[in-house]
Amino acid sequence: MQNIKDKKILIVDDEIEIRKMIERFLCKEGFFRIYHAANCSEALAVCRTNNPDIAILDVMLPDGNGFELFSSMKKFSNMPVLFLSAKGEDEDRLLGLGLGADDYIVKPFLPRELILRLTAVLKRVYTAIEPIRMPSFEVEGYMIDLESAIVIDGQKEQSLTAKEHGLLLKLFENKGRIVTSDALCQAVWGDDYYSYENTLMVHIRRIREKIELNPSKPKNLVTVRGLGYKLIVKEN
Repeated sequence: MQNIKDKKILIVDDEIEIRKMIERFLCKEGFFRIYHAANCSEALAVCRTNNPDIAILDVMLPDGNGFELFSSMKKFSNMPVLFLSAKGEDEDRLLGLGLGADDYIVKPFLPRELILRLTAVLKRVYTAIEPIRMPSFEVEGYMIDLESAIVIDGQKEQSLTAKEHGLLLKLFENKGRIVTSDALCQAVWGDDYYSYENTLMVHIRRIREKIELNPSKPKNLVTVRGLGYKLIVKEN
């Protein structure tokens, strides 16, 4: 996971005391790459030179306002933004959020609250999401790799279609248990699964041709008459 404390933070406010106060609290929390700007032109120059990862923008600035500044920044940067404003009117807050800002904080504010909100935005935007890995498992005589969508029989590999993959995933999630035909159809065809039962039987037969030594007498993907199907997974 990427360390959010390494992120570059731009503070834009015409009051130097507020900038220093925010910087002090950021440093206390372990942030150290902090940049200042007192107006729109300085902020744009810092953005182009240092490419910050997030910005805290005051709405009222000497040479414009934070909303206009944000619109200018979006032309060359996708960094998240938090607005600070002495005005708490709903129209201003909605305008800021409507422009795509990640948060809007009204002055006076608690520094701790600002840090918590800033940290939450950084985590949401920059924390890498671990990809979900599809399972691999073994049935009698075959290895099924859902990550690669293949069935391995010794040196031979067979590809799974998207529907076969979806059915096997649902069956594996309920391995050793009965999965009804309705549940399988819904997992693969969604809410419009009605009338797909005959199609399901065709896909089950094709899966058996890939994972059974004798598809006519299945041992790995068995039918539970009147209910559905059950996948028998080999235990390690």
